[in-house]
Amino acid sequence: MPLREHVSFVSGTAKLAGHLFLPGAASPVEATPAQGVLLAGTWTSVKEQMADRYAEELARRGYAALAFDFTGYGESEGAPRDYESPELKVRDLHAAADFLTGHPAVGDGQLGALGVCAGSMYASALAAEDARVGSLALVAPWLHDRRICEENYGGTEGIAAKKAAAAAARRRYEASGEVAYVPVVSGSDPDAAMPFDIDFYLNPERGGIPQWPNRYAVMAWSEWLDFDAVALAAKVTTPALLVHSEDAAIPDGARRFYDGLMGERTFLWTDGVQFDFYDQAPQVGLAADAVAEHFARTL
Repeated sequence: MPLREHVSFVSGTAKLAGHLFLPGAASPVEATPAQGVLLAGTWTSVKEQMADRYAEELARRGYAALAFDFTGYGESEGAPRDYESPELKVRDLHAAADFLTGHPAVGDGQLGALGVCAGSMYASALAAEDARVGSLALVAPWLHDRRICEENYGGTEGIAAKKAAAAAARRRYEASGEVAYVPVVSGSDPDAAMPFDIDFYLNPERGGIPQWPNRYAVMAWSEWLDFDAVALAAKVTTPALLVHSEDAAIPDGARRFYDGLMGERTFLWTDGVQFDFYDQAPQVGLAADAVAEHFARTL
């Protein structure tokens, strides 16, 4: 069984909380140094929802895998809380790489980076910017650009409305310190970030856990919508693996990102809806196997 070590490290001015999963060790001191892997879970998530799951699976396959709460999420420090900032999340991943490369249970050499859903955008940005990342893997990747955002958020009018709401929420925050929130997931609130019922997020046996407050800071919309993940592909030269399904989220974005990659690339198409890749068999096991094999071959 992998060992789970509670760890912390600093990103900016915030102390971040994480779980480092180590293969086959009774204690961190006894661990044989293993190849390090960074995990980035999907947007708004806390580590216990899917990042921990994949970190543990990779530790079972011989890797030292770090899952953590981004700034303002879960057990990590930082304000505003539950604020989806791509810039901050990429910064946190650089800090996580600093921590992981300095940990005695992590072997020398380059790191692997694994993103799940929207975490794929942030892991890809890390791989494009940080030479310590020697291999990239993306599972059920959400990779958007302006066109895909328009297709998914109500066209140019929908984008404009969300940005106007974000600007108003930003002014409120700067004037009073109050953060305007909407639900991340709700089938009854049309303003929710995902305005439909999703079992993974609402089911306490899956992702509807106490650590996750189901709230989205409205002022984050502008940063989220303006982040062009598809364009990142041209900056990624490390070997990359994408694991996806035609029935999962925006496969067109994944195809376009894949087409733009500059280095070695592999695309594994399989079956399942988006949320199956967060916690269900056989999708998680299949993805973890593919990712572990990819890292073994390319790191």
